[in-house]
Amino acid sequence: MNSTLRPLPNKDKETPLYLKLASILVALIATVYILFVLRETIIPIAFSILLAILLHPVCAWLERHRVPRIGSILLSILTLFIVIVVLVYVVSLQIGSFAEELPRITEKAETILDQTLTMGERYLNISRSQQVSEAKKYLINALSEGRAVLLNTLVTTTGAISTFILIPLYIFFFLLYRDFFRRFFHKAITNVPNEALNALLKKIYEVIQSYLSGLFLVILIVGVLNSIGLLILGIPHAIFFGFLAGFLILIPYIGILIGSVLPALLAVVTMDSPWYAVGVIGVMSFVQFLEGNFITPNIVGSKVSVNPLAAIIALFLGGQLWGLAGLILALPVTAILKVVFDTIPSMEPYGFLLGEPVHEVQEDQKEAMIAQSVEKEFKKKPYRRYRNKPRKRSDGTTPSPNNPEI
Repeated sequence: MNSTLRPLPNKDKETPLYLKLASILVALIATVYILFVLRETIIPIAFSILLAILLHPVCAWLERHRVPRIGSILLSILTLFIVIVVLVYVVSLQIGSFAEELPRITEKAETILDQTLTMGERYLNISRSQQVSEAKKYLINALSEGRAVLLNTLVTTTGAISTFILIPLYIFFFLLYRDFFRRFFHKAITNVPNEALNALLKKIYEVIQSYLSGLFLVILIVGVLNSIGLLILGIPHAIFFGFLAGFLILIPYIGILIGSVLPALLAVVTMDSPWYAVGVIGVMSFVQFLEGNFITPNIVGSKVSVNPLAAIIALFLGGQLWGLAGLILALPVTAILKVVFDTIPSMEPYGFLLGEPVHEVQEDQKEAMIAQSVEKEFKKKPYRRYRNKPRKRSDGTTPSPNNPEI
């Protein structure tokens, strides 16, 4: 069944191109303005929708086992709350343990810094005071640039924290009224066949469900692999840094760099040899190779593949618009937009722009392989070329097409 949304044909004259571009620009500016002004309300609702879709299979399973819908929703929300509390507790223990060792790490870092300054003074003929002044200048510039980003993130995120207590309430009502919302879409979109609309809603649900559940599983696997590698090397707080690098895979390319540098710096400060830092980077790079080539493709699947450029742009725009919440929501929202664009004929080019070009090459290769197999099969049975050729009579003559043999 073709799930492409095809509205009723429009008999009016085609709209001029400049009016289309102007309307798109106005709609885009208005959308961004509304998303920014109402961010304290929209962010909790967006998180609630994603979490409600993530909890829906649990609710459906409980309902199939004769648990009332309200009871199944409450049990699902309680399970999510327990998981979050356990994660926060484990992270707080790791941070507390790290804080206890901070004086020793600081002392070792000062020793390494003194050795570095001495080497610069000896081999580069740069005085210690000049090195310190240059380092201070670069540090001040980096802090001034990062402070603006940090303040923007804190302002956009802290303003929404007070409304995050509404998320469980939103999740409850989204799960309770899910059939009601489905009927609403059918009543609101009347120029599209019900079958096509159902297919679109199902595709969006499957994309969000597979993306979120698969992403959490990928983070868990990557965190375990990173932790095992760091434990083998003897790096302090291996579990904390291993799972931190697992969470940072949400940021393409940049995340793995940050996740590798932090434990590598810790290895330089705390371990006796710099080769431990090289080992940390090697372990992280190997796990990243496994994640990109085997783990994520097999677990998350290829329902929606957003190319790295679109993902990075979406992450930066989300961070500028909504802070930390925007970084978390950027990729799921981009994946949903790609599904919608791929389904609407007039928006297909935008879905193609967000997609992965490799998939197009694979489709072309698949079509070429099919054409080659058909050609080979045709060459194996050349008699098919002459199956319509008239057969000879028993006396050796061939009947004429205008006077066929009866």
